[in-house]
Amino acid sequence: MAEVDKKKLKLYSFWMSSCSFRVRIALNLKGLQYQYIPVDLLKEEQLTPEFTEVNPTGYVPALVDGDVVVSDSLAILMYLEDKYPQHPLLPSNLHQRAINYQAANIVSSSIQPLQLFGHKSVKEKFGAHEELSFNRYHIGKGFEAFEKLLKDHAGRYATGDEVFLVCFFCSCF
Repeated sequence: MAEVDKKKLKLYSFWMSSCSFRVRIALNLKGLQYQYIPVDLLKEEQLTPEFTEVNPTGYVPALVDGDVVVSDSLAILMYLEDKYPQHPLLPSNLHQRAINYQAANIVSSSIQPLQLFGHKSVKEKFGAHEELSFNRYHIGKGFEAFEKLLKDHAGRYATGDEVFLVCFFCSCF
C-alpha cells in the first residue's frame, strides 16, 4: 500500500465494488477531496496484513479521516453526512428520510450479502442446481420489498426529484 497524506480523506476502494462506488458518488457529490487507494479484490489485496490493519473485516470500502477509520458503505455514508453537511445525502422531511434508510437497509442487508456470499455457501453445501433457486427466491424477495417501499415515493429519482441516500444503493442516476 502506498504512503498516504495524513490530512486528506483516504478511500480504500476497488473500482468494481458497488459498495465502494456508492461512497465515491457521495464524496464527489459533497465536493470532498480524497485520495483513492486501490485495493484489488481480484488479487485478494483485501486479505493482506496492510489492509486488514486498516479494516479487519477485509472488505472495501474503508474511509480514513485523520485518526477515524470507518468501514461499511452505509456507515461511511452516515459519517460523511454527519461530518460534512454540504449537499445533504438525506432529505429534511422525516418520512422521506425514513424511506431512504429503509431502502438502503434492504439493499445492504437483504439483497447484497446474498449476491456476494450466500450463493457460494449454497453451492458448496447443496450443489450448483440449488444456487440459482436460492438466489432467485431470496434476492427476488429483497427486490420485491424494495419496489413496494419505493412505489409511491418515486419522482425523477427513487424518493423524489433530488439525489439522496437511496440513489447510491439502487443506482437510479
